[in-house]
Amino acid sequence: MKNKYIFSTLIIALTFTFSFGQNDGISRGVDKKYDKLSYVATTKELLKLVEKGNKTPEVYKKLANSYYFNSKMEDAAKWYGELLMLDAVVEYEYYYRYAMSLKAIGDYENANVNMKKFATYKPEDSRAILFSKSPNYLEAIEALSGDFELENLDLNSRFSDFGTSFYKDGIVFASSRGDGELYKWNEQPFLDLYFKSDDSVTVVPFSENLNTKFHESSTSFTQDGNTVYFTRNNYFKGKVRKSGEKVNGLKIFKAEFVNGAWKKMVSMPFNNDDYNVAHPALSLDETKLYFASDMPGTHGKSDIYYVDILEDGAYGEPVNLGDAINTEGRENFPYISNNGTLYFSSDGQQGLGGLDIFMTKLDDPNQEITNLGKPINSSRDDFEFIIDEFSNIGYLTSNRYNGKGDDDIYKFTRTFCTQLVSGTTLNKKTNAIIPYASVVVINQKGVEVQNLTSDQNGAFNYEGPCNKQKYSIIASKDGYIQADQTFLVNPKKKGDVVLTLKLTPETSQPAEVGMDLVEVLNLNPIYFDFDKSNIRPDAELELKKVIDYMIKYPSVRTDVQSHTDSRASDDYNWALSNRRNVSTKQYIIQKGNIAADRLEGKGYGETMLVNSCSNDVKCTEEEHDLNRRSNFIIISR
Repeated sequence: MKNKYIFSTLIIALTFTFSFGQNDGISRGVDKKYDKLSYVATTKELLKLVEKGNKTPEVYKKLANSYYFNSKMEDAAKWYGELLMLDAVVEYEYYYRYAMSLKAIGDYENANVNMKKFATYKPEDSRAILFSKSPNYLEAIEALSGDFELENLDLNSRFSDFGTSFYKDGIVFASSRGDGELYKWNEQPFLDLYFKSDDSVTVVPFSENLNTKFHESSTSFTQDGNTVYFTRNNYFKGKVRKSGEKVNGLKIFKAEFVNGAWKKMVSMPFNNDDYNVAHPALSLDETKLYFASDMPGTHGKSDIYYVDILEDGAYGEPVNLGDAINTEGRENFPYISNNGTLYFSSDGQQGLGGLDIFMTKLDDPNQEITNLGKPINSSRDDFEFIIDEFSNIGYLTSNRYNGKGDDDIYKFTRTFCTQLVSGTTLNKKTNAIIPYASVVVINQKGVEVQNLTSDQNGAFNYEGPCNKQKYSIIASKDGYIQADQTFLVNPKKKGDVVLTLKLTPETSQPAEVGMDLVEVLNLNPIYFDFDKSNIRPDAELELKKVIDYMIKYPSVRTDVQSHTDSRASDDYNWALSNRRNVSTKQYIIQKGNIAADRLEGKGYGETMLVNSCSNDVKCTEEEHDLNRRSNFIIISR
């Protein structure tokens, strides 16, 4: 079997197909149409074979794939279902495609059933790992939803319209609305670039110099508007080039606006006839060019890369953005906004179906990936997201239900709301008001976002954005052990968030031997991420309390006990817990300048679970989280 990597130029999204042998009951003519990506014609021929009783796995594979690659997900789900009901060995990827097809039609229950099968068969696949780590992904995405208002634009045609870029006083986009030759993949005209100004209803071709009889799409402009990077089929200076497998792929080209026209077109030096390079996106300072490719070294069907743009105008070597972003699926359509955020589309990260739109901060060392939620994302393909972070207006493309054509361009406005968080600082033992206490608000990354002081009545207020994130709020005052609470600012929760922070008066003596500082200091548990031993931002807040206590009572020695959940072998968890134990003690020693001989302890693996989540017991991520913890037992005072 031979893998053939291609770009779906209907949405310019990477995927792959298989070539099969000829003893499958399929005629050479049908095979030829399939191999040439003539999927509409292929489905017609294959349906005739099924009607005649030819229901072999190869027929079902090619029939389902032909619908899948043309985003006909109802039909794809039907025929993948027929395929998997046969008593035949199939590639594991078909379980994944079946799951994606089911997601696209809203059947999440059966989609998850097939994702579990895929995860069982290919547990090392990044898509399987992400699914296994977040079985409640739908609830998580729902919690992230609701921050945008969408409008389907009048400029959309009955064909494919997608891929917007900001340009001067309007947008440039790609469309197959032209009258040229039909593309055999979907039997629509080839894509050209078009322009629409903000103050006009008229759509006009963008440039006769850039548009050709082949596909053009996905533009990115310099801020002065005089240089454009764009995607085109491998066609340059009147010559068509193909790969060794006779595929006319995609390349990125650059052109300059000179004397009223786009000229000086060049092919990027990192293009290659044997793989695809597409979807250019300039960084804010125009020193990097991001793009998608299936070049050698790619993790999956397509990855996001960048090259440095050097001072002399040359380009560096492509750099893969790594496996925090790239999966074994498709990652493409990068966009760098004017606050340095990377937006991209993926069907390998956890989403609602098809391509979902995600964001990450390029300067975030943890490379946290966030799904933008509904209504930005749907069960179908959602991609080519761009936004002006200052006006909060942008565009995306989707082939979601109830659109006007195959792919439609949507304009959106990002909405903001705030929610009042109020509280009172009290004495935990007497319930008396503690006035003028320090109150600090910290986000889930451990960054201080607000520093307050409670008033003479112990009251404080904080107005937070409705970003559906967890925050910690910490109250402290001389003579008291600090108190803290976590809260969620969520517009779906009516009313204000009201907190009561009760501070415990300090004593002149440390707590008794055998007591756990988790209880003494009202610590939140020191949690660790699954299969990790690094100190999380939320854990840093708790360890600071331990450090402060050990500084205040320099004779106290503690036994640090580290634990894991049950998801791995006993030996592995034993080793993991000891790595976590070392990390915890080193953090206290280094950050608090605490003598090493004041800290003892070891890891206990999964031998001291706090709930019933032992081997092979089905539990939620939150239940497993409770077992990944540390305790601090006082052994001398």
